[in-house]
Amino acid sequence: MNDHHQRRHPAPGAPHPHDHTHMDWNELAPLLERGAELQTPLYREAAAWLGDLLPAAGVRRIIDVGSGPGVPACLLAQAFPHAEVVAVDFTPELLERTEERARAAGLRVTTRRAELPGDIPDLGPADLVWAADSLHHLGDQRAALVDLAGLLRPGGLLAVVEGGLPTRHLPQHAGIGRPGLEARIDAVMADWFVEMRAALPGAKDEPEDWRALLSGAGLTPSGTRSFLQDIPAPVTDTVREQVVAAFTRRRAVVGERLPRDDRAALDRLLDPADPQSLHGRPDVFVLSARTVHTARRG
Repeated sequence: MNDHHQRRHPAPGAPHPHDHTHMDWNELAPLLERGAELQTPLYREAAAWLGDLLPAAGVRRIIDVGSGPGVPACLLAQAFPHAEVVAVDFTPELLERTEERARAAGLRVTTRRAELPGDIPDLGPADLVWAADSLHHLGDQRAALVDLAGLLRPGGLLAVVEGGLPTRHLPQHAGIGRPGLEARIDAVMADWFVEMRAALPGAKDEPEDWRALLSGAGLTPSGTRSFLQDIPAPVTDTVREQVVAAFTRRRAVVGERLPRDDRAALDRLLDPADPQSLHGRPDVFVLSARTVHTARRG
């Protein structure tokens, strides 16, 4: 779910779960789920770090805000076995995937359909609130953080997953078009992201100083760490499918904004008949970083 604006989507190349309209979720949910599954080592490492900040024995309730198909929710349930994990999302199809995953693994995960940010105050108290790639889809991130902080019990922890590094899938010089194609696509996607944010209801132009934002919500920052996703070449068919999906998404979103030569290179990468395409080339990889910002309620 990142990749186009230095934020990670739950599945690279697929729409975010908070984009509700005109989505075929029967088609998209598996794609989102596989993308999140590829990041399982990263999420597991992040969950273990949260366990160092918040001893598992004292965690009774966890809320995953914007949970998508439930991969992190289930990993949090494994890392905090005494806790009830509540996966919160707007899309019923994604909540169904979460329920199926949790049931198959015998995990204590429940689901709740809610609209963000309006329903946040009704989610109930928690010892840990996990919000991964959901805040940047809310117009007023500062107000949403205040509401999320209000869910925490004394000593509770808020973990916000935002930022990191752009995902890379190809060498700088990939032998197709000018070198640096992905960096130029990222720059165009960054402009698109600014426009997307500006069009959100109640949008506020807020500098993303997460430590300051968390402090402004009445919390005490308790550490920030980045976690690496590193899948070197040669990749499996499943990983290759996700990479193709990522570039397909980029082509759909900003393809017409790219210079003609970059657009032509991107089209060649997506053409299965082209010997240089993503569908067969041996040098495809996935390398990115996710950043987790944490803060504690006093």
